Amino acid sequence: MRHRDFTAFILPSALAMLLFIALPIVSVAVQSLFVEHEQVLVTVENCGPFGCQEETKVDPDATAALKEAEPLGRFNGLGTYLNRAHLAVTEVGEILSDNDGIGDVISRIYNLPFYKALSFTLVYTFLVTPLSMIAGFAVALGVNSIPRMFKGPVIFLSLLPYIVTPLLGSLILFWMINSDGVIGATLQWIFNDPELSLKASPGLTWITLIVYGTWHMTPFAFVVFYAGLQTLPQDTLESAMIDGANRWERIRYVVIPHLVPLATFVGLVLLMDNFRVFEPIIGFSAEANATSLSWSIYNDLNGSVNQLFGSAAATSILTMLGVIVLLMPVLIRTWREFNRKAR
Repeated sequence: MRHRDFTAFILPSALAMLLFIALPIVSVAVQSLFVEHEQVLVTVENCGPFGCQEETKVDPDATAALKEAEPLGRFNGLGTYLNRAHLAVTEVGEILSDNDGIGDVISRIYNLPFYKALSFTLVYTFLVTPLSMIAGFAVALGVNSIPRMFKGPVIFLSLLPYIVTPLLGSLILFWMINSDGVIGATLQWIFNDPELSLKASPGLTWITLIVYGTWHMTPFAFVVFYAGLQTLPQDTLESAMIDGANRWERIRYVVIPHLVPLATFVGLVLLMDNFRVFEPIIGFSAEANATSLSWSIYNDLNGSVNQLFGSAAATSILTMLGVIVLLMPVLIRTWREFNRKAR
């Protein structure tokens, strides 16, 4: 392909990536270096029938003028990244210098807002991702082996969790696990405990969110793996059968190696998607027991008094860096395999 043709082909995509990906990221990074202006306070004297008294209140004109002069806010540099709401460098240093036991250190660091959100985000990501891939692979094998006349309805039912929007799906399950819901009432009957609630503790809340996340993300893995099974070389499979390989051996030595590239793709997508977990926390009203990095961004932008744009931007940058760190080992491995095959 000529350079002119290649440039004409790639230019629209490059411009779209620049406008809708690169520039917004740069904008967020710049915003993270600023914090909101402090409100300008003035002291006025109010006089009435019973005398005069001084009162401190916000000067709206001065505050508005300050925001107009510096629309991005007050420059704070990396201070937002290092404060207690984010990396909490000072607080973590004090905790580590106290020479407490490892359990106390972990507990105190966990209670810091950013690390609490990061903990759930990582646990959710590293449990939901493999569980979804395993469940999707199992469903794909099952659907691939049933008679053709039943495949259509079964595929539709298998895709239903992914068709339902995450917020609606989490709300439905949230209602089901209530004490008067199907799941909640059933568990109370099984364990003979009318006070049992899946929303009663952080541990049960985390388990519920992870189960929902696995249920919701399994159809994506199923679709990709099922498509990969349609390209499975039948000659190799028949040769394995002739050699006496049982079903498990055919899956282990023929099917799985054939689907490894697809598994890498599915893993990358699920890692990125699960690391941004947000909708289940809102749907389950689980903020008291489980928060994520994405929920922290939402909370900063949803403040009843001020919208903390700088704080939200800093959390966004840290979230993007976290995604890059998670994907880096897989990307490096894929790049090395590509170079090895190209030689």
